[in-house]
Amino acid sequence: MKSYILALLVGAGALLSTACEDDVQVGTVDETNYQLANDALGYIADQKGNRSFPTLEFRSAGDVQLTLHARQAASQNIELTAVYDASVLEAYNQANDTEFEAIPQSDITLSDAGVFTLVAGAVESTALNIHVVSDGSRDHSAAYAIPLRFTASNGAVLPVADQTKIVWVTDLTGLATGAAKVTYDSSGNPTEPVFVFSCMEVNDTNPLNNLCFTLSETGAPLIDGVILFSSNINYNAETGRVYVYHNENCTAIFNNRAKYLKPLKDRGMKVYLSILGNHDASGVANLADETAREYAKEVKAICDAYDLDGVMLDDEYSDYAAAAGIPGFVTRSYNAIARLYYEMKKIMPTRDMIVYQYGYTPSGVTLTEEDGTQIAAGEYIDYVLHDYGQSSDVTSRYPGLPYSHLGLYSQEYTGRSWCSDTNLQRLVNNGSRTHMIFAMDPNRSNYSRQLQSMQSMARIFYGEQLVVEEAPGGGFYQKDWN
Repeated sequence: MKSYILALLVGAGALLSTACEDDVQVGTVDETNYQLANDALGYIADQKGNRSFPTLEFRSAGDVQLTLHARQAASQNIELTAVYDASVLEAYNQANDTEFEAIPQSDITLSDAGVFTLVAGAVESTALNIHVVSDGSRDHSAAYAIPLRFTASNGAVLPVADQTKIVWVTDLTGLATGAAKVTYDSSGNPTEPVFVFSCMEVNDTNPLNNLCFTLSETGAPLIDGVILFSSNINYNAETGRVYVYHNENCTAIFNNRAKYLKPLKDRGMKVYLSILGNHDASGVANLADETAREYAKEVKAICDAYDLDGVMLDDEYSDYAAAAGIPGFVTRSYNAIARLYYEMKKIMPTRDMIVYQYGYTPSGVTLTEEDGTQIAAGEYIDYVLHDYGQSSDVTSRYPGLPYSHLGLYSQEYTGRSWCSDTNLQRLVNNGSRTHMIFAMDPNRSNYSRQLQSMQSMARIFYGEQLVVEEAPGGGFYQKDWN
């Protein structure tokens, strides 16, 4: 991505001190990425295939299913029992320096009193259904936890990683319901709607312009997620610290969150932090494990402070050669950026981790924890956005990532890359439900071409016409900060 990073940078610590204020169709995890000991019974995953971060997002009430996937066919019936155990979450919070709150046991019902069965001859158990209810009092922007402990009968041994499990919950009951978009497949059947990311060049453009483009029938915004491009990863040679920098434009937006970001959230859009290299020794792909853990904590603090919905990393503009020999850095690698994503996901399990498929990414990386547990890239990555115009199927490099969350034919609205109507339709027909536009700015001289692109997206993705809503006072939103 092209970025115009200004010289004036403001540290994240200073910025934080001035802060203002259902289910989708997915693929299953590739079981070859889970290496199990010969005596291990198998692993437990949710219906989406997530072993490390099973999740549930719901309104009023919701259900999630957990299933045991056996290493080999069972020779006899084996009963598995799940019990609610608050100490599981206590241990997680202590290990990861987090403060997640548990869903009360009184709000949870386990099917068959928590017992599910691996039947003799089967390689997959019956499902444990977890039913959760809500009175609407929980914070819809927070992550909650269902802590569980599992045991198996007849001497069967579960891997250490599967003897306890946390289901991560987002309770949207208290959030106002937004207009629902629908995408129709090639047979005319309603499916999961295409999720449109607008990656905003905030040095030039007011993010409120994403409010100006809606759909004629549902009234829903065309844009689903706004990526603020971009904050930076920087290195302070005097202190030896790697930290998040925000230039003066990012600072103005974050310091005035109520003006620039809350209206987007109120219309149902998600808002994302992006991190980009900034011409020094630090980069998203060369942090040692401990450095990555500390950096992830700072990223989380920023997401917490400004109610952000996730993070995109972009491996560009770092001077990796300058990091040679400096403690806290490693040689640039796919494993290093994978570790950073994973450390962020561990402490922000319900926030989206977004890969920009350029430079070094977690592609093809399966991390191994100290206890031997293996975590494939699709376990901690939620979306992959292709570089401009690209459309190759890279989901095999992110086992567990659904094809619907692979963003195809990304567009660059300064004029470098547009997507034809044919390719927009191909995206829909082939099952992708993710698309990205970069640097949308209706105040630019090529607005008519941008408008044509967005009209095509509205028609092809949702079967609706695009409606242009002017800003209060007329026209579009201007960059009104210095």
